[in-house]
Amino acid sequence: MHYFDYAATSPILDDVLEAMLPYLREGFGNPSSVYAVGRESKKGIEQAREQVADAIGANPSQVIFTAGGTEADNLALKGSAGKSEAGHIITTGIEHHAVLHSARWLESQGSTLTVLRVSGDGVVDLDALEAALTPRTRLVSIMLVNNELGSIQPVAEAVNLIREKSKALVHTDAVQGLGKMKVDVDDLGVDLASFSAHKLGGPKGTGALFVKRGTPLEPLFHGGGQERDLRSGTPNVAGIVGFGVAAQIAAKEVDEEAERLGKLRDDLQERLLTLIDGVTVNAAHAPRIPGTLSVNIAGVEGESLLLMLDSNDIAASSGSACASGSLDPSHVLLAIGVPTALAHGSLRLSLGRATTTANIDHLLGCLPKVVAKLRSIPARPARPAGPARRRR
Repeated sequence: MHYFDYAATSPILDDVLEAMLPYLREGFGNPSSVYAVGRESKKGIEQAREQVADAIGANPSQVIFTAGGTEADNLALKGSAGKSEAGHIITTGIEHHAVLHSARWLESQGSTLTVLRVSGDGVVDLDALEAALTPRTRLVSIMLVNNELGSIQPVAEAVNLIREKSKALVHTDAVQGLGKMKVDVDDLGVDLASFSAHKLGGPKGTGALFVKRGTPLEPLFHGGGQERDLRSGTPNVAGIVGFGVAAQIAAKEVDEEAERLGKLRDDLQERLLTLIDGVTVNAAHAPRIPGTLSVNIAGVEGESLLLMLDSNDIAASSGSACASGSLDPSHVLLAIGVPTALAHGSLRLSLGRATTTANIDHLLGCLPKVVAKLRSIPARPARPAGPARRRR
């Protein structure tokens, strides 16, 4: 398989799996237990906490483990803005649904919500942010890297602006940043930051939330009081251990890997534009993480394109992975002004640790033929509206 969907998930690294296996076999103890096998599990969690903290420039006590990036986003927003009197929340139109839907839920509970516009290259408008800030603003959530476009947001600049104008807390969804660029929460200046293990060679179902000291936060779950009373429930010890190792590897190799992937991505983009007419690159002029390329291909439909690529052993995505299976155009592409018809022909190609020139050669050997074939197929006529059907 020629895999071009690292932004959706990544294969687990061998070193990560090896670190996890003991905790799935003999080291199965509950980390809340006082006997030896439980203490070993606790030790594994705390070592992982140190590894994740080192990778993001934090203190271990500021790392709260969750069941993934989505839970970390929900805890950040609902835990900081949803447990007391309603205030004003600001986010952007290109956030992951975990942030957008949490913000909409808070709005339904009485908060006021402002969704900021972004540029045509998928970068938040800081002038719009400044204009939106009020004394009632309690939380601002701006992602570090967009999951579809790869565009890097000016989070540090936004934080400086927010600190001048309000006392709001600042959250960033950094899920797509860790392992693809240097991430230092102190340099960013944020109060809260979300991360996920499976985007950087770790296991699925494991994430983390950075919580700056002194940040008021209420838990989503109540129970045994694990993770400083912020995330009750018996921890996924093996997953957390794997996250720690993956974060350690990613932080160590980020510069070298970023340079390699940047060259591969630029080569892919240049050759793609040469080989196929009617291709536009999304966020072409924005700062982007290396390895992510989002394009629109005129005259094709995304789902058919992905299926035909799959028949050629190529795995890619159209829009965000979490929206796969939906025929609605990407909200991110619509937010940057891509016409609906063109957004339906979007293709996201994301590269990772195992991507080689041979993978790109195979993709570019197949993609022009696939596009030509799809363009030769007459568009299906719109189905006439029929009588309303009764829902069963």
